[in-house]
Amino acid sequence: MAEIRIRNTDERITGEEQVKAFLDSQEVLYEHWNPDKLEEPLREKFVLTDEEKARILETYDVEIRDLASRRGYQIWDIITLSEATPNIEDLLAKFENVHTHTEDEIRAITAGRGIFIIKGTDDVGYFDVELSAGDVISVPENKPHFFTLMDNRQIVAVRLFIEKDGWIAHDYADPEFQKA
Repeated sequence: MAEIRIRNTDERITGEEQVKAFLDSQEVLYEHWNPDKLEEPLREKFVLTDEEKARILETYDVEIRDLASRRGYQIWDIITLSEATPNIEDLLAKFENVHTHTEDEIRAITAGRGIFIIKGTDDVGYFDVELSAGDVISVPENKPHFFTLMDNRQIVAVRLFIEKDGWIAHDYADPEFQKA
C-alpha cells in the first residue's frame, strides 16, 4: 500500500483513503489493483521472460483496458529493474533527475517497490510516494517529478502510454529541489 512523505515537514500519510485524498489534491491519479491476482511465482520475480511478461499483462488485462479507456492510453508494456538489469546504475542516474513529460507517466506496480518524487502545490512542495505491489499512480503531464527504486532495488511495473514513442523527459531545473 502506498505511503507518502512530505519532504518539507517529514509528515507521513498512510492508508488507502488518505493517500488517495492527498494525491487527488495534488492532481495525481492513484488506484489500487489486487496484487493477489498475480500467480505466486511472479510476485517476487524480477528477471522475466517475454512469456512471463505476457502473463502479467494478461492477469491485469481488465484493469489495464479499463484504465486505458478512461485515460486515452493506447499501448502498454512491462518494465523490470533489479541488480540483474544491465547498466542499472546508468538507468537510475537518468531517472533520478527532476523532469516533466508531455503525457502522463503511469505505473502499476506488480512486484517490488519504487518511489516517485513529485513537486506538489506551493504549500506542500516536494513529496515522496512509496509504492508497492498493487499501487497504480499517474503523474500528470508537465508535473515535475522523477522515479527511482527503493532500498530493495527491485520492481516490476506495467507502464501505459498515449504515444508509441512513450515518455520523453524534459529536464526541470528547480533550485527548490533537494535530494534527501
